[in-house]
Amino acid sequence: MKKIACIVKGYPRLSETFIAQEIHALEQAGVDIVIYSLRQPTDPSVHPIHEKIKARVHYLPEYLYLHPLRFIAALFKSLFKPAFYSLLPAFVKDLSRDFTSNRGRRFGQALVLASEIQADREWIYVHFLHTPASVACYTSKLVKLPWSCSAHAKDIWTSAQWELREKLADLSWLVTCTQSNVEYLKGLSSQPEKVTLLYHGLDLSRFPEPVPAYWVNGKDSSQPATLISVGRAVNKKGYDILLNALSRLDKTLHWRFIHIGGGPLLDELKTQARALAINNRINWMGAQSFDSVIESYQAADLFVLASRIDSDGDRDGLPNVLMEAMSQGLPCIATRVSGIPEIISDRINGILVAPENPAALSAAIAELIESPGLRAELGNRGYQTLSGKFSLEKNIQLLVNRFK
Repeated sequence: MKKIACIVKGYPRLSETFIAQEIHALEQAGVDIVIYSLRQPTDPSVHPIHEKIKARVHYLPEYLYLHPLRFIAALFKSLFKPAFYSLLPAFVKDLSRDFTSNRGRRFGQALVLASEIQADREWIYVHFLHTPASVACYTSKLVKLPWSCSAHAKDIWTSAQWELREKLADLSWLVTCTQSNVEYLKGLSSQPEKVTLLYHGLDLSRFPEPVPAYWVNGKDSSQPATLISVGRAVNKKGYDILLNALSRLDKTLHWRFIHIGGGPLLDELKTQARALAINNRINWMGAQSFDSVIESYQAADLFVLASRIDSDGDRDGLPNVLMEAMSQGLPCIATRVSGIPEIISDRINGILVAPENPAALSAAIAELIESPGLRAELGNRGYQTLSGKFSLEKNIQLLVNRFK
């Protein structure tokens, strides 16, 4: 197995447990990993999977001016490397097309990484094709190591095509988590065979067996049907659309909605809920521990995610929370965005509606609130789909083989 330098945006991060899950699985397969993080952790807690990872973590200077000695030492060492003088024109060209402080920070972090990287590393592997991949690309030229990438969603769809083309030409191979990502990146590459589909998958061994309660009928029961959604309050998650959909539900239906997650739009969404007169049916739980999230899934009757494509192109890939909900047998309602239709087939193992359509979303929610039998059917089929095609065990071996 190769000895890998793994570059990530930030570590550990609760919103990127799919990365931690992958690192842990690679370690279990015998891959030697050292983590290099571009940012310090900001989350108040960690996921249980982070505690199982043995890899050492090194933090690069997030802001170069706060670590002048590290940067100056790295720059001085680089001046004695012939590769530095071949890299410099490439960086200047990039800077001329993206004249931002972030571009300069990428170059500076690459200099520091090149000077501090553990000497026995044989390969550079990076998550995300935007800023982290720039650091990987510059570093690989300085230390003469090949590099590869796992691309996701925002990093693909918000990056300039010229930059994607040049990175695809430079890297050795790339994996990405949805077929729509694959097709887009293949179309930009002169060597499309470099791009491969790799679903993140879910480590089902970390999740309890599903024990859903499908009997609640929100049409005639005194006990309300519980709807849940887990995700950050950001525009691409479409929570404003979901709130509009909930406000359209017939007043005779009995329901309550639980939202788990933080995010910059949380206060705005709470204000919207009050304006729609549904705030008394909503429990805003904020960020929660893994165990609490699982308990909330188990107590819920259905999961809803109203993903959309943001104005800057950002979008969900294959949302981890969708797979988590399916792991607990929850019937899922989601939108036809990015990789979601790759795991949910409409009315086979869940329900799909068009994004930005609160009327259609409301109709789907109403149908499932008053249809315990349909919820049971969709939830069971969803779990079968997840365990049959989207388990971590079935998908991680492709990546392990890359590092042999």
